[in-house]
Amino acid sequence: MMLLIKNGHIIDPYSRLDKKSDILIKNKKIADIKENISSVDKKTIDASDKIVAPGFIDMHVHLRDPGQEHKETIETGSKAAAKGGFTSIACMPNTVPVNDNSGTTEYIVSKAKKRASVNVFPIAAVSMGQKGELLTEMADLIKSGAIAFSDDGYPVSNSQLMRRCLEYARELNTLIIEHCEDLDLSSGGVMNEGYQSYLLGLRGIPDYSETVMVARNIILAEKTNSRLHLAHLSTTGSVELIKAAKNKRLKITSEVTPHHLFLDDSLLAGYDTNLKVNPPIRTKQDNKSLIEAVRRGIIDVFATDHAPHSPDEKEVEFSEAPFGINGLETAVSLILDKLVNKNIISLNRLVEMYSCNPA
Repeated sequence: MMLLIKNGHIIDPYSRLDKKSDILIKNKKIADIKENISSVDKKTIDASDKIVAPGFIDMHVHLRDPGQEHKETIETGSKAAAKGGFTSIACMPNTVPVNDNSGTTEYIVSKAKKRASVNVFPIAAVSMGQKGELLTEMADLIKSGAIAFSDDGYPVSNSQLMRRCLEYARELNTLIIEHCEDLDLSSGGVMNEGYQSYLLGLRGIPDYSETVMVARNIILAEKTNSRLHLAHLSTTGSVELIKAAKNKRLKITSEVTPHHLFLDDSLLAGYDTNLKVNPPIRTKQDNKSLIEAVRRGIIDVFATDHAPHSPDEKEVEFSEAPFGINGLETAVSLILDKLVNKNIISLNRLVEMYSCNPA
């Protein structure tokens, strides 16, 4: 069976395509891209007035499966991803048990093949139990299906361990994804430290608890000549450090979430636990810095950090509620509405950040 997509506006920055054309697909692979392909004997989709782009990827998702299925499952999370416009997602290892062994990785791969609505790629833990003490068996995990490594939800606080994991990742040609947080500085905090936290009487998380670790991780990546991806940036200071790293042509990439782009800590005046995230939503100035970094190509990827919880877990006092926000179903539409439709970035840039760069 051949599939023909006709009259669509094709946008693919990787192939330098930005034009109206037809796409012929044979055996699930693109066979031809040109105008006026005959529709005879082909299943045809009319894509007039529509954008045709490579599949969107969310490289930072918490599916909660195995072990926390009351929050989310591979099936429900992948359905949310499909509804939101994603064709592939990468799931973080902070499950129960932690994805730090081949058995758990293989479980995720197997269940995804049976139940997922989109491609699901497991990210395995850097350290056993995400405790930051012993490295996982990275080579074995890659053989089982892991595509990258992260202790997300926690930083790799031990600098020697971080150095070693970067060195191993370099030799294995894989990627480390790091949650940048100095736990000594952020300990006990529940929102951004500043005027709003003082006003609300809540313990704050200073912005430099992130930038301190961004700086350390950039130095370690430089010294080990390793690739490093920095997750969910939230501060102006982090943007400046990433900019400097890119000017030095280091192998550093980074991501930003819609909630860090468009929400600020003044919205917590009502103690809305749905907006309690880590890193916390920061200030309007941080929003502006992050948006400008997206526009200028300093930040590489849009990601959701989709981290759902059950309603009863969030319906408690702000200080007691878990960190996490849903994002899979709304992320693409938010970027379209607030950045593309306002001419801050182009559709090409959106496709680049949702497809080309994560891939």
